[in-house]
Amino acid sequence: MYNQEQIKPYSQQGEKVEQVEAMFDGIAPTYDFLNHALSMGVDKGWRRKAVEALGKYTPKRVLDIATGTGDFAILVGRLLKPQQIVGADISEGMMEVARRKVDAVASELQSTEIVFQKEDCLHLTFDESSFDAVTVAYGVRNFQDLDAGLGEMYRVLRPGGHLLIVELATPPHFPMRQLFWLYSHVVMPLVGWIVSRDSKAYSYLPATMEAFPQGEVMQGILQKAGFRFVQWKRFTFGICTMYLAEK
Repeated sequence: MYNQEQIKPYSQQGEKVEQVEAMFDGIAPTYDFLNHALSMGVDKGWRRKAVEALGKYTPKRVLDIATGTGDFAILVGRLLKPQQIVGADISEGMMEVARRKVDAVASELQSTEIVFQKEDCLHLTFDESSFDAVTVAYGVRNFQDLDAGLGEMYRVLRPGGHLLIVELATPPHFPMRQLFWLYSHVVMPLVGWIVSRDSKAYSYLPATMEAFPQGEVMQGILQKAGFRFVQWKRFTFGICTMYLAEK
């Protein structure tokens, strides 16, 4: 078991997946505002760089795991123009926001169909080898079982398909590491409580970020899951890391 799997949003009693679902349903209305505000908009650049790295493989059918409010799925649609993107998440509250956003930009996505459906990332309902690419932006650290989730993503990818993960991380070096600790442990919970009235959610998120395997360790976990040609790259002093791998 990896450390972040043991961290739960509200209580050590009960299943993590149920608490994560309830947490995201609760913060869905304010999630986008807080997400961009707390990162000061830098997260948009991280997403774009990651999608551009996937673009050279021209995937036609993409599965966006932990799709949330759909930002990453919409960006994939705008930049890569695949035939279909399936956004999957355990939170219906988040996907309701995502559906409204897709409707609002439908004219920009005429060549791409984006659909959303509720899925448990540990037990996906899709057929084996049914996607050219699987993406996960800021979601894998919420998995109750990381190995099982990676195994499912490997299963639904076609041979030669690609996995793209973008995840928040702890900066590895002084002084950014210390500054980010202060920001994530003081500012994030305070602002999260003021806007969403859920300080526990915005204490849980940085706690999982610190506990999540990073860099070479995550590279080894992906290789253990069967992926090859695993590459990774840090953005903005190591606050965010991109992983790109092939089945």
